Amino acid sequence: MFQFIIASALLIISCFSYAVDPTNIYPKVKLITSMGVIVVELDRVKAPVTVDNFLEYVVKGEYNNTIFHRIIDDFIVQGGAYDAKFIAKDLGKNIINESGNGLKNEAGTIAMAKENRPHTANRQFFFNLADNKTLDPGRKWGYAVFGAIVEGEEVLEAIAKVPTDYNETMAWNDVPLKPVTLIKAILLPAED
Repeated sequence: MFQFIIASALLIISCFSYAVDPTNIYPKVKLITSMGVIVVELDRVKAPVTVDNFLEYVVKGEYNNTIFHRIIDDFIVQGGAYDAKFIAKDLGKNIINESGNGLKNEAGTIAMAKENRPHTANRQFFFNLADNKTLDPGRKWGYAVFGAIVEGEEVLEAIAKVPTDYNETMAWNDVPLKPVTLIKAILLPAED
């Protein structure tokens, strides 16, 4: 039993070590959704803390079977925090806000969601469906962009069009009437 525990721990550590390999400057993650596949390329040069945080959730399987709980056409598609029953997933630690990294909240980018306070990004992320200049930093902190879609733009466009409404249970607007699920997030092997 002891050997099994040690082997399991080493496997988990090696998986995470693979994810944070600093030689993989632009890692790619495949997001298998209930509406198709999206591949994002992350930018560790401009958003190292944010990318490593996102990859930690990916490698641990924490984004698997979560939903996109907020969809506003021509604005954002947000997810990563809840399962289909709207049960919140475990939170890790908050990370520093890297919104001043030069990356803009433009259509097709992926960014971290946060509360009103600047350094409260954790596990929730969103895709920009338009050039959302109001989410960029200025006199106030913005939302940290950490990558962009390289495959599956049409999938994101389809997700953006799903019907939404007010959800009484959660007291939220813009909730899909039928769940749009992130079935699995996979870190792709580094390209040579």
